[in-house]
Amino acid sequence: MTTSEHTTTAGAVPGGMPRTALALAVTGWLLGVAAVLLYFTSEPDFTGDWLFIVVDAMVSAVYATVAAVVLARRRHVVAGLLTVTAVGGGLAALGGAYLQLTTVRGLPVVEPVAALFGTAWVPGTLALFLVVPWLVRDHPLGREWLGVLAGALVSVSFLGLRIIWPDSAVLLTGVVGAVVVMGLVTAAAVEWRRRHGPVEERNGLGWLALGTAVMALSFTPLLLPYGSLPFWITPALHLACQALFPAAVLAVVLRSRLWGLELAVSRAVLGQTLTLGLLALYLVVTVLATRLIGGDGPAQLLAAAAVVAAVQPSRLWLQRRIATLVHGQAHDPRRVAARMGSQLARASSTEELLQSLVESVGSTLRLESAALISDDAVLASWGTPTSTPQLVQLRHRDEPIGQLAVTLPPGETLGARGTAALEELSVVVASGLTLARSVWQLEAARDRLTRARLQERRVIRRELHDGLGPWLAGLRLGLRGAANLVERDPDAAVTMLAALQAELDQRIEDVRSVARSLLPPVLDELGLAAALEELVARHRDGGMRVELTAAGLDGLPPPVAAAGYAIASEAVINVARHAGVDACELSAVVVDGELQVTCTDHGVGFGDDAVAGVGTTAMRERAGELGGTLEIDPVVPSGTRVRARIPVSATPDRERVEPAAELATS
Repeated sequence: MTTSEHTTTAGAVPGGMPRTALALAVTGWLLGVAAVLLYFTSEPDFTGDWLFIVVDAMVSAVYATVAAVVLARRRHVVAGLLTVTAVGGGLAALGGAYLQLTTVRGLPVVEPVAALFGTAWVPGTLALFLVVPWLVRDHPLGREWLGVLAGALVSVSFLGLRIIWPDSAVLLTGVVGAVVVMGLVTAAAVEWRRRHGPVEERNGLGWLALGTAVMALSFTPLLLPYGSLPFWITPALHLACQALFPAAVLAVVLRSRLWGLELAVSRAVLGQTLTLGLLALYLVVTVLATRLIGGDGPAQLLAAAAVVAAVQPSRLWLQRRIATLVHGQAHDPRRVAARMGSQLARASSTEELLQSLVESVGSTLRLESAALISDDAVLASWGTPTSTPQLVQLRHRDEPIGQLAVTLPPGETLGARGTAALEELSVVVASGLTLARSVWQLEAARDRLTRARLQERRVIRRELHDGLGPWLAGLRLGLRGAANLVERDPDAAVTMLAALQAELDQRIEDVRSVARSLLPPVLDELGLAAALEELVARHRDGGMRVELTAAGLDGLPPPVAAAGYAIASEAVINVARHAGVDACELSAVVVDGELQVTCTDHGVGFGDDAVAGVGTTAMRERAGELGGTLEIDPVVPSGTRVRARIPVSATPDRERVEPAAELATS
């Protein structure tokens, strides 16, 4: 399964049941509150099993709330098990309170009601840590079904024992041992997933493993002889579980943002965990100090001092870890940004760099999808969008360079924390995009340089093949003819040598003209207009009059300016060589977003059977490389017009992934 797949948690059905969830939450709270009120009407003496009644009432309220939160957002088998836990806890608390009333008020003992105190909590509580951890995952169950079946078997066995043989100490010890062992095995399996499972599934698994282990260990006092430990140990362990397990289940089952509940969940878990931890510290220090130094007064003072010293460090430590549980890595966007920044140096290509940055944003913020857009093209994407994306502008030096398009799972919003995290991470993405654009610009510059060199080689090849080569062959024949005339007709030989010298002078000037036409330095330094003026001046010195018209040539992209100059130079050279005239008109203007280069002469023109030579082919290729066109038309009454049109915005194309418009779906 890749990070871009849209997965469904095992046992989950899309869509929630908000009304059922509300009814469930109200029922759980009513059961818990009713049990507590009923217990307090019995004039309790706070001895015996009163802590278990409080624990069962808390289980009813807490897990009814957790089940409602899950059920309101997705129909998940875990929500059903949480419901069994909540209702079972509430009924057990009511059963315990009723037993207290039978003792104090003399009410008759109704066995089915009284039995609830010892049995109603069993199926839900055991399934909570023996079955639920196997079900919370983002893929269908495989071999994990063995864990589900084993946990269910142990839970049913424990329940059957409590109902059929409630007084069998031997059987109870064996089944409780199986509960502890199976719970620790389940915790180990969850921890293995946290270390070795898919990265996108790890959030909250550490807390789930810890909660499962604590739940399992909370049953170990039942393995010891009755009275060997203080009576409050077992209920205190169960209370500790309530500080860890509910939030871990929420984070793992929902796997994504808690829709505005982050602050409440974080504070609730922090408060419960901190309170229970400090209470445990106080009790431990009090017991140890009493045994070591004797007396309750000094021991309690020492314990209080230890609690005061531990409050702030404990709060900070717990706050960081609970934030990680609820928010995932998004709780500390600066750390994520630093990790993303290190990817800038490790990426082997710009495509890999941008893809890794987008994946980091999507997985960190638990988005549905994320895509990086620049110049109306998608450069990297993660996930599959099912709604219209939210766009975040990416800027470099206050200039827009692209957009980050993100979508959230249905029903979710980013919230203030998520929006702030997205803004911080978008800065890193913008830096990566800037780096990639710099690399692309360098590649484009290299490409332009290579194209220019190839064009220059084509020009040189044409001159050597069509011009200098045949002329040298003719020169050799002329020299041989002059040599034959030296003895027979010296005057004719001198005349022939003089003609050859004049031709040689012309060819030397042609070679110089070709050398000057190969993209002169003035083109880069002063632009196309200055380069064309220099071209006109050179031809004027050679006896060729060129009337130049130039307008709107400032700020042309280098590829467009180079192509325009090469076409103009080639067109004027062709006039000088083939038109039979010593004048032409050259125009270079920008009209409607395109550079138009036109060279017009009134010479002999092209014949109907004329074949395009190397020069004409080179001009056509120059224009075509940038999405332009070249037209060669006759002029009335005689002559030729060469016109090239090149889009001003044209640059060598880079392959893009897909049009950005395809991202917006409804």
